[in-house]
Amino acid sequence: MKKIIVTGGYGFIGSAIIRKLIKTNKHILNIDSLTYASDLKSLPSQPKNYQFIKLNICNYNNLKKTILRFKPDLLIHCAAETHVDNSINSPYKFIKSNIIGTYNLLQICTEYYKNYNNKFIFHHISTDEVFGELTNLKDKFNEESLYKPNSPYSASKASSDHLVSSWRRTYGLPANITNCSNNYGPYQNKEKLIPVIIKNCFFQKKIPIYGKGLQRRDWLYVDDHANAILKISKNKIVNENFCISGNYETSNIELCKKICIIMDDKYPKRLKNIKSHLDLIDYVKDRPGHDFRYAINSSKIKKYINWIPKVEINTGLKKTINFYSKNYLK
Repeated sequence: MKKIIVTGGYGFIGSAIIRKLIKTNKHILNIDSLTYASDLKSLPSQPKNYQFIKLNICNYNNLKKTILRFKPDLLIHCAAETHVDNSINSPYKFIKSNIIGTYNLLQICTEYYKNYNNKFIFHHISTDEVFGELTNLKDKFNEESLYKPNSPYSASKASSDHLVSSWRRTYGLPANITNCSNNYGPYQNKEKLIPVIIKNCFFQKKIPIYGKGLQRRDWLYVDDHANAILKISKNKIVNENFCISGNYETSNIELCKKICIIMDDKYPKRLKNIKSHLDLIDYVKDRPGHDFRYAINSSKIKKYINWIPKVEINTGLKKTINFYSKNYLK
């Protein structure tokens, strides 16, 4: 695969994938509409094997022209509205981007595959949130889990997954779907949980924790996720679903406390009117429809391509804290 399109390449996961791709001999095209969640600092200034086009995937005609002109061997679809709170307040944006945008890509890519490149592969990046919530602490999601989305965001991503599956079956488009657990790491948008905790620690502001913070999540370092995606493409796997996990599950409050303790050790001189960053934790009203627990069994991807996450949580959090302290918090 010599030519690769990444949609949403200035986003959190998309940029992590591109940062790895530009170190190879691949030719990369980044299609991004540059929403508030895009970060131009997340990618180096134009290397020779990289192009960027500002384009919304809901613009069918221009999207088609761009894809047919570039002639990709692989398209990695990362572009999506992703923040649950925003989906509750403005669900239409999520329906338009995550459903209509994915539909446009599938229509165009199916025509492209059949008429121009019969070795083309479509890779759809999705989330474990499409499976709903787990109430039993022993259960984990896998590739056979039923879809039970509980927020406008997860419903829109579930819809996009179903579209990809149906285009794969009905129209013969070669496509993979990956459902990942919660990502964290450098360049994540400041509205997400871990960046909020780090930033508020740094500036000695209250850290809002929904409810009692007992909701449980499975955390995956973004570089591990990017490695999994690229290893799937390198092995030329087609028409499979994979669940990708960081293999570290914890409650939101325990994660928050872990970050606070790391911040105590790293920045003891920044503590002013408090003894510890733990004193900043502020329990707030829970959001509507908040899922209790997500956890993933990623044994299938380990079996198929021998992928496992390499970045341990304490190492990943320290890398993330160092990044934000150097790039955004001074």
